[in-house]
Amino acid sequence: MVATAQQVTTRIGEPNAVAMGFFFVFIAITLGITWWAARRTRTTEHYYAAGRTIGPRQNGFALAGDYMSAASFLGIAGLVSTTGFDGLIYSTGWLVGWPVVLFLIAEPLRNLGKYTFADVVAARLRQAPVRTAAAAGTLATVSLYLIAQMVGAGSLVRLMFGISYEAAIVIVGVVMIAYVLFGGMIATTWVQIVKAVLLLSGALILAFLVLWRFGMNPAALFAAAAERYGPSVLAPGRLVSKPLDAVSLGLALMFGTAGLPHILMRFYTVPDAKSARRSVFYATGLIGAFYLLTFVLGFGAMVLVGSEAIKAVEPGGNMAAPLLAELIGGTPFLGFIAAVAFATILAVVAGLTLSGAAALSHDLWVSVVRKDQATADEQLRVARIATVGLGILGVLLGITFKGQNVAFMVGLAFAIAASANFPALVLSISWRGYTTAGAVTSMVVGTAGALILIYLSPTVQIDILKHDTAWFPLRNPALVTMPLSFLAGIVVSLLARRPEEAAGFDRLQTRAHLGTDPS
Repeated sequence: MVATAQQVTTRIGEPNAVAMGFFFVFIAITLGITWWAARRTRTTEHYYAAGRTIGPRQNGFALAGDYMSAASFLGIAGLVSTTGFDGLIYSTGWLVGWPVVLFLIAEPLRNLGKYTFADVVAARLRQAPVRTAAAAGTLATVSLYLIAQMVGAGSLVRLMFGISYEAAIVIVGVVMIAYVLFGGMIATTWVQIVKAVLLLSGALILAFLVLWRFGMNPAALFAAAAERYGPSVLAPGRLVSKPLDAVSLGLALMFGTAGLPHILMRFYTVPDAKSARRSVFYATGLIGAFYLLTFVLGFGAMVLVGSEAIKAVEPGGNMAAPLLAELIGGTPFLGFIAAVAFATILAVVAGLTLSGAAALSHDLWVSVVRKDQATADEQLRVARIATVGLGILGVLLGITFKGQNVAFMVGLAFAIAASANFPALVLSISWRGYTTAGAVTSMVVGTAGALILIYLSPTVQIDILKHDTAWFPLRNPALVTMPLSFLAGIVVSLLARRPEEAAGFDRLQTRAHLGTDPS
């Protein structure tokens, strides 16, 4: 017998003792991890790269934990539950980016870099201009990504604890700063592993309970969605109505994965390139399994809870999964799922903050300002100051962008990563003629172009500023800005050839693929 939608009564928005209990248990466990990690975090290598001691299986789980964000669990379920088929473009887009990471990025990145992706781009180029431009792209990506996580966290904690959204954002910010400030990458890695296990377990249980109501038949679930909301929910066009919008979003999600600073940073935590490749293999399997479950969660919430009820609780649709959990398993299961979502957010925010801190301290302060003359204690001190600054920025951004769908906001962060970071990374490891001027131009054009077009797009002009029209027609700018970034880097490099920079290409290639310099 196929389940049907019913009148939903929810305790979301009221203080929930069960949810609070799960929250505090998780925070206690992760703070214990942080205390343990803090005793082992004595050098910059420990702080940024966990001493390069993380095994491939562990790093695979940590990569999955870092990647399966609030946008995945809360945002995709919300988008699918309110728009149907189109919400799935985020699931598939985020998943298909991993082969790009595996075949193009993982091995050269581990062999050439130290702490950030700028280490790779600047390997044979001039350090100061390249690192400055790379840090700008990193901080732009991290800031926009932080918005989505903090909005999801604020909505979740507000509705579970019955406190104000702003207070919820501040609480999340304080806990996240504590993880990164004291535990560094060691604490962040283990928090991400715990979060990945919890998230996969919670999503699997919830998806199983949904399918149980439909005779364990996904086709029956989709048929029920079509019966209630019309066949259009199973066809594209409700969220992304223009073909170019769909292509642009797909490019951002696919290639942005290979330009995300907090994901690229994880490849430095393993001992060698082989471990980096195996990490991607494990992560891809875990992430693929999870995104298959989001199909069921989204349509399950649409049918059982109802799109109208979901939007009534939270306009962005981000509470679809918790509402579904409450409907199926009652208040105790709601508390568990809410704690899992909270764990998801904290782990990702910690990874983002650490990558932003690395850009500020390692790329800007140590390499540009101090010209590699900073002591180890000074590097660690600057990294921790940067962590606090980024935590405060995350709180302010989360408050400013209240009510936005988190999956949609992350899609914009991927556009910046695909435009600013990915082209420079690929060209630097694959083209002999790439120059400092080309790299800087590529990253500046990608970063500035994406930010400007996002501001001029319907996302900001119509949805946020409430204008009638937008200057730029596409909701995601990657279709324009990513090719433009590649073109700018190639043209400028051809116009300003540097034989002395090209001379180091063969040595870089040997090291990128073998892990050692040529004899």
